[in-house]
Amino acid sequence: MVLLAFNSYFIVIEGHVGVVKRFGEAKHQQNPGLHFKIPLIETVEMIEVRTRKNAEKMASSTKEQMPVTIEVSVNWTVNKEAALELFKRYGGLTQFEQRILDPRFRSATKDTIPQFEAEQLIQDRASAIQGIERRLSEEMAEFPVVVDNIQIENIVLPKKYINSIEIKQTEKNLAAAEEHKLERQRLEALRAVNTADAKAKGILKVAEAEAQSILLKGRAEAKAIEAKAKALKNNPLIVKLTEAQAWDGQLPQTMLGQGAMPIMDMRQSVSPPKP
Repeated sequence: MVLLAFNSYFIVIEGHVGVVKRFGEAKHQQNPGLHFKIPLIETVEMIEVRTRKNAEKMASSTKEQMPVTIEVSVNWTVNKEAALELFKRYGGLTQFEQRILDPRFRSATKDTIPQFEAEQLIQDRASAIQGIERRLSEEMAEFPVVVDNIQIENIVLPKKYINSIEIKQTEKNLAAAEEHKLERQRLEALRAVNTADAKAKGILKVAEAEAQSILLKGRAEAKAIEAKAKALKNNPLIVKLTEAQAWDGQLPQTMLGQGAMPIMDMRQSVSPPKP
């Protein structure tokens, strides 16, 4: 009785689904928790519905027919609602992996890798991964699982080729460094030219300003002279005023002809009037 009571219940842990079998025939599935079953008649098979990881190591070749060993892995998940169907069709996760998933995974990888050259595989794994994932997703579309992540864990190429790639990469790095140096020198030279050009333009602006100043000053003086000449022409008294302003106070010592003295000598003595 104790044994029968002990076998009358079962527990499904998180991340699993319990497939209840009656006399070996799968009848229904149970979610995580405590459940009851008929002792000696019903048994329970646990199906993991968490993400599982399968890894493969296989030999292949690159686009240029170079031998390569690829280590790849795939993460996949059983559709929880379809666990019973998967068990009925394939007998469990191990059988599904061996009969369905792994062969298609290897096929997708071997069909994709030869599309890439060795250097592409090393420098751009993402493109190869996308190719494998796309091919495997197409192959697994009809099955109750989800393929959600593929990784290329390692790529093993011939040692000689690896050395040649390292040398080539070193040369590329040196060339890039030299190009950077030349570009920096070009920019420095361009900066020097721009600075000199700016200075030259500054000097030119100063010279133009000075020339403009001289021109304006000359025009002003010319206008003053023109105005003065016009005033002299219209008013002869200004001539007398100008001569008076320019007289040094000395009378001429000699006189020519009978002309009158142009300016009177104010220093001449005047006789006092007679009484």
